[in-house]
Amino acid sequence: MSGFVTGVYSAATFTIVNKCEFTVWPGILSNAGIAPLSTTGFSLQKGEARTIDAPSAWGGRLWGRTLCSEDSTGKFSCITGDCGSGKMECVGGGATPPATLAEFTLDGSGGMDFYDVSLVDGYNVPMLVIPQGGSGANCTSTGCVVDLNGVCPSELRVTSSDGDNVACKSACEAFGQEKYCCSGAYATPDTCTPSSYSQIFKSACPRAYSYAYDDKTSTFTCAGVDYIITFCPAPNTSQKKLNGQIPGYEESDGTMVYEGALDASSARLTCTPPLALAGAVAILAAMW
Repeated sequence: MSGFVTGVYSAATFTIVNKCEFTVWPGILSNAGIAPLSTTGFSLQKGEARTIDAPSAWGGRLWGRTLCSEDSTGKFSCITGDCGSGKMECVGGGATPPATLAEFTLDGSGGMDFYDVSLVDGYNVPMLVIPQGGSGANCTSTGCVVDLNGVCPSELRVTSSDGDNVACKSACEAFGQEKYCCSGAYATPDTCTPSSYSQIFKSACPRAYSYAYDDKTSTFTCAGVDYIITFCPAPNTSQKKLNGQIPGYEESDGTMVYEGALDASSARLTCTPPLALAGAVAILAAMW
């Protein structure tokens, strides 16, 4: 494990890697009452990585911002995942939906880390979380390695000024209805069930949170672990760890490939739906 950060024992390190074909600006938000990390936002060019120390009992979320720029006054903003600070550092601002989120609670109940990748607030980029050197019965990789923007229903799409699909809203964000938001009369696990929209996310990314009460298949625990968080993970990323852990990945002639021939290493902000998403596409066709 890591050493010290400003005199506080570091419970874990987050190594954040950008394997997208475009720049990603990670944002980090600590939970209420928890001090921010050494950075709350920065830039990662294609192929770049950065390691950040997190102290014991830290909790918060991390996400990727895309299509960011500064205007003539120096105000910084992003088309997806913007945190509203007007700067590259988010300084306490959270991600504006839709955004793919990695969520962590370090040194929680029983001394375990709790973590997940959530699509509850929608999706903007593929993300993979791999624990390094930890232990626990449910200590494994999780994430959403598929580009969902290409199969996003038209009513959920976020498009750029060029007309490209750059993000996919949650049904809650798009429609604001209690049944999609798990609120009001639907505020319990018994009354809030998966919707046809959340099932699209779940079919493509079985280990990611697809709606608020999607706990059983989407929360993971580790002890004594560091984390690698990768945007747009390539099929050959950490083959030993991915094989058999991320649904849809398999080895062929020593090379990690994705069923349906999706090459995440060349993932863009838009893509053609891979064959692995045939079930999700079928759901969409029925909805349309």
